[in-house]
Amino acid sequence: MLITFFRAIILYIIVLIVMRLMGKREIGQLQPFELAISIMIADLASIPMTEVGIPISNGIIPILGLLVMHLIISVINLRSLKAREIICGKPTILMYRGKIVEKALKKERFTINELQERLRGNNVVNLGDVEYAILETSGEITVIQKPEKRNTIPEDFNIQPDYEGIPYDLVIDGKIMENNLKLIGKNYAWLKKQVEKFNMEPEEALVVTIDGKGQIFCQKKE
Repeated sequence: MLITFFRAIILYIIVLIVMRLMGKREIGQLQPFELAISIMIADLASIPMTEVGIPISNGIIPILGLLVMHLIISVINLRSLKAREIICGKPTILMYRGKIVEKALKKERFTINELQERLRGNNVVNLGDVEYAILETSGEITVIQKPEKRNTIPEDFNIQPDYEGIPYDLVIDGKIMENNLKLIGKNYAWLKKQVEKFNMEPEEALVVTIDGKGQIFCQKKE
């Protein structure tokens, strides 16, 4: 029982490292070859994890082999457009200029109801609002609405909004984010002075953040 426990931990660490090396895509954004490798890795890890009689190397070596294969295919995809089309496929236009492309639906084995469901997932409830619907190689659908149906943006009114930048975490659960302080050109003394305005010390804060406009959010730990 103890052996199985430690084998599971070792395999978990190996799989975790391999998946991290493969990148940060979400499951719904995986290309077909990435999904196939992920499924195979899970299957290879499960066998030596439960079968004590099988050497753990029988699972680790094939997993590392799949990682090498993934890296090779990724490099090929980056360097060759033709290879990328063969391995990953090409996007398919399901709706073109407001009209459903029936041949494309049949080719991709999509029903009208499935198309409507995917559109609702993109916050589009009416087929008549869609200019283009594109089935990406990852299986996701990109929706481009008709101009009159799109949400307005400041540019439509010739408005130039202020630059917002990105927020930075300065304190998380009482721990000072030294790297983020350096990125914004500040130090602990500055942070302490800002947090004292909220009647606390930086180490007492649950979270402290600063946005691109210099506004600080601060909350004390309970």
